[in-house]
Amino acid sequence: MSRLRLAGLVLVLLFVVGIAALFAFGLRVNFGAAEPDYEALAAPASNYDVEIIRDKFGVPHIYGQRDADVVFGLAYAQAEDDWATMQEIVVAARGNLAQQRGADAAVTDYLVHLLRVWPTTNAGYPDLPQNIREIAEAYAHGTNLWASEHPDEVWDGVLPVTGEDVIAGFVFKTPFFYGLDGVFKELFEETRSKEISLGPDNAFLWTETPKYPIGSNAIAVAPSRSTDGHTRLLINSHQPFAGPVAWYEARLKSEEGLDIAGGVFPGAPVILHGHNRNLGWANTVNKPDLADVYVLDVNPDNPNQYRLDGEWRDMEASVATIKVKLFGPLEWHAQRDVKYSEHGPVLETEHGVYAVRYAGMGETRQLVQYHSLNRANNLEEWLDAMRLQALPSINYVYGDKDGNIAYIYNAQMPKRIDGWDWQKYLPGDRSELIWSEYHDFDALPQLINPPSGFVFNANNTPFEATDDADDLRPESFPVTMGIETQMTNRGYRGLELLRPDTQISAEEFKDYKFDKTYSKDSELAKLIEVWLAEDFSGEPDMEAAQKLLADFDMSADMNDRNAAVAVLAGEPVVWAQIQGTPMPDTIQSLRDTVAHLMEHWGRLDVPWGEVNRIRRGDIDLPLGGGPDLLRAVYARLPQDDGRLVAQGGDTMIYIADWAPDGSLKSESIHQFGSATLDETSPHYADQTPLYATEQFREIPWDREALEAEATRTYKPGQ
Repeated sequence: MSRLRLAGLVLVLLFVVGIAALFAFGLRVNFGAAEPDYEALAAPASNYDVEIIRDKFGVPHIYGQRDADVVFGLAYAQAEDDWATMQEIVVAARGNLAQQRGADAAVTDYLVHLLRVWPTTNAGYPDLPQNIREIAEAYAHGTNLWASEHPDEVWDGVLPVTGEDVIAGFVFKTPFFYGLDGVFKELFEETRSKEISLGPDNAFLWTETPKYPIGSNAIAVAPSRSTDGHTRLLINSHQPFAGPVAWYEARLKSEEGLDIAGGVFPGAPVILHGHNRNLGWANTVNKPDLADVYVLDVNPDNPNQYRLDGEWRDMEASVATIKVKLFGPLEWHAQRDVKYSEHGPVLETEHGVYAVRYAGMGETRQLVQYHSLNRANNLEEWLDAMRLQALPSINYVYGDKDGNIAYIYNAQMPKRIDGWDWQKYLPGDRSELIWSEYHDFDALPQLINPPSGFVFNANNTPFEATDDADDLRPESFPVTMGIETQMTNRGYRGLELLRPDTQISAEEFKDYKFDKTYSKDSELAKLIEVWLAEDFSGEPDMEAAQKLLADFDMSADMNDRNAAVAVLAGEPVVWAQIQGTPMPDTIQSLRDTVAHLMEHWGRLDVPWGEVNRIRRGDIDLPLGGGPDLLRAVYARLPQDDGRLVAQGGDTMIYIADWAPDGSLKSESIHQFGSATLDETSPHYADQTPLYATEQFREIPWDREALEAEATRTYKPGQ
């Protein structure tokens, strides 16, 4: 045999061995799932009788005999408008997102296993009320029908979607609204970031949280506080403009009791916040201390054991396979340990082994509570729904046609023993620190019909929610609840507007919602003081910036020529607060802003609306507002042309207005339109001009009015 031929055989052998080794370590070929039976997927549609009427803005109004009929139609309508997001949510909740999105999604998939999303779902699903399971399955059937009609748009392995998929979406996502993801992110860091709580000698007092949420606004004004005796409710959640937690607007009407309009996220079968003919509610994010981290003492002779009450206990251990897309059909199958202690999921890191216990563990009743809220017709029924306590967090601001208003600081609040600093890491070897119950609903901070006649929240502390005399007091609640005490600019400013105004008109109500002024107590006001105190002698552009800052009236109106310097220079600080990252150099931030404006405009007094934009398709419009304003606009980093483009903040806004006779006027606006992804649709951006100019559209609640403006009427599956 020639040396050349021998060398070739050796290379081939090495290649084969190398490939075999790669397969041994985790390389796999994905040959694809079996082709779904599309006819079988579409067959359940015959069990539903639903009609979808799209109004002149393309918003679906969905009519059916049963709640399940309506939910089936909602899923179909959402799939028409936002299928890509819907299927991504299904895949993410299954722990298979990395198989589609690659390595960036591997941590998400691991968390699905670590949080026991599917053991929890499978254990709890059979115990859900039959009508709730029927609703979950109706949503799955509507999803499958649309997918069966558009197979080319469906990822491999997604179908069939099931009722369990719907519930798993709630199980996985709801804890992240109060920041559970931040707890895990903190533990994944290279070094331990908190001390271990040592007990009574350093138990904590009320402290401010370091992270400011992007936020939401909610206001309810009672007849006693309004000029005309009306009850008004502002529903104004601040969300990303697109993606899995972007609002989709719908109206649901059944003969079993659903008659409600508002917003849903992709994958949600009922309205998450909105209003029916009799009442409504708005949500804002709250940040109580709902998760605890325990430092485990692991047996040096057995990594699957930890010490508890002086004894070694076995962890529940399993192995999760994370399938990561590489390229083409190739995947990498990574094996990761999944461990569980009596406390909860366990994380093994370079700086220690930790267990996490959090509100919402094992909870599958989220849809039960949301459905009950949707069906409530008066304050008592609505409060009964809230008492289910299936939702681990989120503030609720309420109003109704009878003139009732309320603010509920909702949380599954752990019952913890006194004497420990629960915001630090806890020793994991003491069972008395493993809480197992929540405080009753009536023990939570709440204001129901306060004499002041209004309630308000903008992600600020619940202890600043109305007139001073009627506000709740921190000392009335256990320190172990860990209720936040921070104020946002929106919190300061909202109360500056509402408290002095003892008779609020309809016009003022809208003006307050779109207010663009930073409070004198805001972080931006403090920054401006720092910038004005700096000596920029000999730097003409910086001195010019100081002149604009000195003249700035704190308003981010689109025509304001002083706002660009202040808001742009302050934005990195706001984002650092939002993300919990280190504060930037504030002087350098001002210098960077001056350089940016001079580079792109050649001057500093650029009208704010020339910088701050909303873009959608061919539409490019100026916006007033900015970060942490009541007119909330959060933008991407400057584009190539130097402008900011809004990516979140004010999204779907509702105002529900009940007259003294109980009649309802409902107005809304969406930042884009009902066609979330279809750029060819007339409803891709038809609401954007109204949004940019702070106008509303009136919702047609009566069928006759709806049919008069309908753009399309159809029955899915027929």
